[in-house]
Amino acid sequence: MSRSSLSPIPSNLPDVAERRALQLLVVDDDATQRSLITVAAKQAGHEVTVAPSVAEAIEKLRAARFDCVTLDLVLEDGDGVDVLHEMAKVKFAGAVIVISGMDGKRRSAARSFARSVGIELQSLPKPLDLAALRISLANLGKTAMGLPAIHTWGGVATDAIVERHRA
Repeated sequence: MSRSSLSPIPSNLPDVAERRALQLLVVDDDATQRSLITVAAKQAGHEVTVAPSVAEAIEKLRAARFDCVTLDLVLEDGDGVDVLHEMAKVKFAGAVIVISGMDGKRRSAARSFARSVGIELQSLPKPLDLAALRISLANLGKTAMGLPAIHTWGGVATDAIVERHRA
């Protein structure tokens, strides 16, 4: 079968223009990591605020509403779990993506604490896989719009492929 004879797979993915920009808080004391996360999020159309410390993160969480926080667990002035405690106090209703070089046990402990206070938490290890971050943010953006999370692979909607094979 030639490539030209393949018909496009229909998708129910919203156009980029229909997706809602997330309000993202990036909490990381490493300037390089902050920059990588910021650039990836802005390229995906999201609004980004940065906080290089626990103190600044707490200040920003008290002053504004965010859909998502990317959070390093080890910061110069404290622990990312301190930020999670503040999020619980301000009744943070968004999602958290822990991006940390800490071992899985420490990330798992943060996830358990977050769950105990009603915060949705995902975890990505450092060094950061930007593709994984983009997928997480895209899925959070869809969830914020009330749409189901649909993973894409190379621009192809996998849910459409599954439906095609079920038919």
